[in-house]
Amino acid sequence: MKSNKQLFIIFSVLFILLSIASPDRFFTLRNMKTMAYQLPEFGLITLGMMIVILTGGINLSITFASALSGIMAAYALVNFDFNAWLVILAAILIASLVSLLTGVLNGIIVAYIGVTPILVTLGTGTLFEGISLRFTKGGTISGFSEQFSWIGSGTILGFPIPILVFIIAAVATYFLLERSPWGKRVFMVGSNPEAANFSGINVKMILMQVYIYSSLMAGLAAILMVSRYNTAKVDLGSSYLLQSVSATVLGGTSISGGTGSVTGTIVSLLILQIISSGLNVLGVNRFFIDIIMGAILILVLTIDFLSNRAEFKKGFTSFLNPAHK
Repeated sequence: MKSNKQLFIIFSVLFILLSIASPDRFFTLRNMKTMAYQLPEFGLITLGMMIVILTGGINLSITFASALSGIMAAYALVNFDFNAWLVILAAILIASLVSLLTGVLNGIIVAYIGVTPILVTLGTGTLFEGISLRFTKGGTISGFSEQFSWIGSGTILGFPIPILVFIIAAVATYFLLERSPWGKRVFMVGSNPEAANFSGINVKMILMQVYIYSSLMAGLAAILMVSRYNTAKVDLGSSYLLQSVSATVLGGTSISGGTGSVTGTIVSLLILQIISSGLNVLGVNRFFIDIIMGAILILVLTIDFLSNRAEFKKGFTSFLNPAHK
């Protein structure tokens, strides 16, 4: 896709400029490894956001679901008292179950009751945050085993474990969305849910599955974050909420649904990651970096809106003047 090539060019230019501007801090093995540990948690949440936006919805509860999953896993880690690896397995299963339930709740209300996704996920996000506060009492849960910390900070054959987890998740998402019948149904639901319904597609079930998949990505991100930070708290991963929307739309996924690609999303993730990391190593204030990320979000949403409006006008004009097709 042309847009993916353009994104790759932007990424390459930014990478080269930052490497020239700060070769002793940005273009170093240490900084590359740091990004390899940071990117996966952001990437998993973005994949979860992308698949929902493809259907024309949005998941504003994704980071709250992630935090709740991480807190429940942490609660098990500090309270279960048996073999360390069995405790870790139990914690991962609990995080997966919690994330599954959050996805089911969102899916039922959006797909089967028919409430607008932005209102549903805004409400469930508040619900998940409240439950998280109940377990943490506003504090943190920490003090996990070294074996668990290895998941978020260890390596396999020299590769950080989190980046390997993200690669597996990204490849799986790519084949599910772009190389399977299920993925075609997701795109059809996002393009025109009524037409998809008349085509024999169970739109409600597809929406349910999409919200479940989104939450499972959030749960997986939670395991990596809790393991890497060695702590779990209510605002775990909260900064990724709007950033994930930015990365999704920047990657070519239309906010109105129906179009997008996993490849474009991954390249946009890399762009936002190197912008954040580059500004950080250049000594830019963290609050100013947040301002820049917010400006990027506004810009990409505006461009997406104007692009959609231009395409609509072009299509409408062609309909009225078939001779000009």
